[in-house]
Amino acid sequence: MDQSQVKQLLDHLYYSDINVPFLEDDPVQIPHQYTKLQDIEIVAFWTAMLAWGQRKTIINKAKALFALMGESPYEFIVNLADEKRKSFAAFKHRTFNYTDTLYFLEYFHQYYNTHDSLEDAFLVNGEFSAKQSLEAFHNQFFDHEFAPHRTKKHIATPAKQSACKRINLFLKWMVRKDPKSGDLGVWNRIEKADLIIPLDVHVMNTVQALQMTTKSQVNWKLAQEVTDYLKVLDTSDPVKYDYSLFIYSRYSDNLQSIH
Repeated sequence: MDQSQVKQLLDHLYYSDINVPFLEDDPVQIPHQYTKLQDIEIVAFWTAMLAWGQRKTIINKAKALFALMGESPYEFIVNLADEKRKSFAAFKHRTFNYTDTLYFLEYFHQYYNTHDSLEDAFLVNGEFSAKQSLEAFHNQFFDHEFAPHRTKKHIATPAKQSACKRINLFLKWMVRKDPKSGDLGVWNRIEKADLIIPLDVHVMNTVQALQMTTKSQVNWKLAQEVTDYLKVLDTSDPVKYDYSLFIYSRYSDNLQSIH
């Protein structure tokens, strides 16, 4: 399949009124339950960091986590009291455990005492450049003497050649505003054109099937390569095709029925 055919297919999947279950089964529904910027940021970030495994499980775990914080996770965290930390002892999602939860709580507690928005943490000298910004964020997130080494595996960085799927998913949610994919679009200092595709094994298999790449190792280099390919299809908003790739991966064997 050549590039023009791929564009035609992905545009069709994106723009057509295709009736497929997406938002009701996607973890992005969790931050949509909030209206305050800081609540959205905290909930979206944490939900994205938990986004591995079955989508239903991710949603249920995120709901359970934020139920412990009441109506406003932001207010809960900025007013965090020692006795409140104990209520999270039983929370766990796969390898994300109580130690990781406590550090996330403490990080946000300290961060929001000096910043109004998490967007600042992804800007280097006021600007966003994906690789540099994600590396800087990782370093800043763990720039505390009490940062647990085990928690670092939950926040990926391009410095270790990770594709950074969950961080890029979070950024997509924050920067793009799109009713199809549920992207929230609450930030305005990062350009859509500078985002990187949230790449995992499922997306990699799909781009291989569409002959967008011959590589098979999911890493930062491949995430950039796939994004560069998508930029040829849409220079200003390449990551919108993440939605198209999702639909194709789920329904490629029966595309005629969803046209």
